[in-house]
Amino acid sequence: MKRVEKWNDKFKTDRVKAALDDMRDKMYARVTSVFPDIVAMEGQVKQVLDGLGVSMIQIPFYLSFGRELWSLQRNDVSGETLAIEADVLISKWTARGLTKAVLEAIRTQVFNVVAPTP
Repeated sequence: MKRVEKWNDKFKTDRVKAALDDMRDKMYARVTSVFPDIVAMEGQVKQVLDGLGVSMIQIPFYLSFGRELWSLQRNDVSGETLAIEADVLISKWTARGLTKAVLEAIRTQVFNVVAPTP
């Protein structure tokens, strides 16, 4: 019976609502500080894609690549480590059918990351 009571206490809607209300302000502040950066990055990626004549149906996949690379930069990955991680992402997305030259253009033009040294 104690286990059932503990479970019921844990999932009382008032308690869950209070916890979510406490988190809402922090989450809102985090999201609103990040969204402008993501929108700017995606705009730059789209400019590169437009310049290279990428078809509209493939744009979401290239944006996903951009978000992954952006996330690495945001988490303070830089230098040769970032170049290596970008190369791994390029291999992954090339295996999924995207064009390597386009991915490399995004890496270089949007994120200012060069190819890793061999």
